[in-house]
Amino acid sequence: MDKTKSQKVRISGKVIRLDQFLKWVGIVSTGGHAKELIKSGSVFVNGVIETHRGRKLNIGDTVNVENMKGLVYEVMGDNEYAP
Repeated sequence: MDKTKSQKVRISGKVIRLDQFLKWVGIVSTGGHAKELIKSGSVFVNGVIETHRGRKLNIGDTVNVENMKGLVYEVMGDNEYAP
């Protein structure tokens, strides 16, 4: 049985870079750590491995990290305090 949990994450505006998103949700604490994680091939955007840290995420995109199986983040809009 698939026990995937979806967590909606609100951002300001309609677009956020992948490395910023990983910091915003607390998966990483620094941009350098985000870069390493992304370059390692451990980050998936919409189910596909993403290795470009500047990848722009749009509303409705999903992000999950290989070592965090079972948790998928969904990008949502309208948070004035988000990056």
